[in-house]
Amino acid sequence: MASTQRLSLGRSADLMRAALDQLKTQRFVERLWANDPSLWGTDAALQAAIRRRLGWLEAPRWMRPQCASLLDFAQEIRRAGCTQAVLLGMGGSGLFAEVCRHTFGGGGSTATRGIDVTVLDTTDPTAIRSLQQRCPSDQLVVIVSSKSGATAEVSALAASFYDALRQAGLEPGTHCIAITDAGTPLEAQAMTWKFRRIFTHGPKTGDDVGGRFSALTYFGLVPASLLGIDPDALLTRALEMLSRCGPDIPLQDNPAAQLGATLGGLARAGRDKLTLLCAPELSSVGTWVEQLIAESTGKQGRGITPIHGERWCAPEAYGADRVFVVWQLAGHPDAALEAQVRGLESSGQPIVRVWWEDRYDLGGEVIKWSIVTAMVGGLLGVNPFDEPNVKESKDRTNELLAQYVRDRRFPEDTPLLSEPGLALYGSSATPSAGSRSTGQCLRDFLRQARAGDYVAVLSFLPRQPALDHAARAIRDHLSGALGLPTMLGIGPRYLHSTGQLYKGGPDQGLFLQLTAEEPLDLPIPGEPFTFGALKHAQALADFQAMQHRGRRILRAHLRGDVESAMRQLQHAIEEAV
Repeated sequence: MASTQRLSLGRSADLMRAALDQLKTQRFVERLWANDPSLWGTDAALQAAIRRRLGWLEAPRWMRPQCASLLDFAQEIRRAGCTQAVLLGMGGSGLFAEVCRHTFGGGGSTATRGIDVTVLDTTDPTAIRSLQQRCPSDQLVVIVSSKSGATAEVSALAASFYDALRQAGLEPGTHCIAITDAGTPLEAQAMTWKFRRIFTHGPKTGDDVGGRFSALTYFGLVPASLLGIDPDALLTRALEMLSRCGPDIPLQDNPAAQLGATLGGLARAGRDKLTLLCAPELSSVGTWVEQLIAESTGKQGRGITPIHGERWCAPEAYGADRVFVVWQLAGHPDAALEAQVRGLESSGQPIVRVWWEDRYDLGGEVIKWSIVTAMVGGLLGVNPFDEPNVKESKDRTNELLAQYVRDRRFPEDTPLLSEPGLALYGSSATPSAGSRSTGQCLRDFLRQARAGDYVAVLSFLPRQPALDHAARAIRDHLSGALGLPTMLGIGPRYLHSTGQLYKGGPDQGLFLQLTAEEPLDLPIPGEPFTFGALKHAQALADFQAMQHRGRRILRAHLRGDVESAMRQLQHAIEEAV
């Protein structure tokens, strides 16, 4: 079985063919398979760094011999009485586990005797407390996942869960496993805490694979095995796709080259809003592609903006900056999605349609999109394997936390406007300065939109269903009222994915950041600050980083009763647009 792909590009076909000719002239595929870093730059230091990040091409072959031991370990965990797992990981270290859970179903519903695996990739006290209360400690296994082994969020979460297991009267280490590179601080900590198992990446097992390219290493395959998914089946599809995209395959028959040339060629001509449409059962695949494309291409003022989870519009409402990729399961098409795609085709929008034979085609899709991303980086002239602006927000977060520990408070700017329950912050140079009401301030802010822009709602609100729903409603309302592409980022999660694009990509974004007072905070064992303080520092740090880069950003800070303040903000947005 293998996935199929069909292009319907209309008048944009010439742009794809020109990019394909460039890939052919460069001998891109042959040089990629030869691990040639000069595809992305001539600087010697850059080439040395890239050469250490190309192991994903070989990862399926390296990992296949580990499949039997992974299945044995999953069986060991079940025999120990564990029925649930929580994976503590940010960005590429945890996202693929979430894709597997949503694609195959939690707890082994489409496989044999799996356990449920929940990804916790937040510093939000509400979400952390809720998960800890929901999971019975004696039946829980905690997966601490970090490539660097020093990710701040993961370290804080690990300390919290380890302490919770200890307070429950358990031997904490027997309920914990680690996934990291060899020689990291996490490996040392796991040994000290006597974790049940430590999965480390060394030579020929993934130490030269960047986090967002690591789905088919231990980072993705350990949680997949615990879910009851056959890792060998995933890797088999990945190897099949590698063969279909190999150096001996003509480019017109190479699915990765066809897709890479489409996205790169059309992006250079202004169609840089990659809109991802998924059948409901495959929706999380779009989340994984969103991170991969945004973090890999969004730098040096260039990049492709992935649009995922956006409400559907009438075909004529989409602009000339779009290209669509559609995922369906062959034999089980979603009728509503099919009708939407037919309308888009009739309107002349460029569309790439992908059909999976079954859910295990996920393995092949991971490899195809990894190659596509490498090609798009080459076509756009950026290094797809680094993430320079992710570190920028991390450094600012550490500075703010140090100041908080010293002064017991965060620095606070003068608000552009303050009302009961709500304050707005932004640059005094924006048209919002001097506005007399929240609605007017928002209206002035949104008037900065230009052709080719997008709007992103960045929520650091407490993870409560009502507030999550309200953030999505704001996105939907802005989409319908402004006619622009929209994104929704949940902080701090987005800092490890789309956050790179927001700061390093083209200046096309209007950003509405949402923050609030924490209703119920949670301590971090061993730290002089709480999860709430860490989360607020991350929000302020990203706000500062965006301002420093001249991005058009407005922060709405909700005070008092957060749900009431959110309704106040929603009403002001309706007034503004």
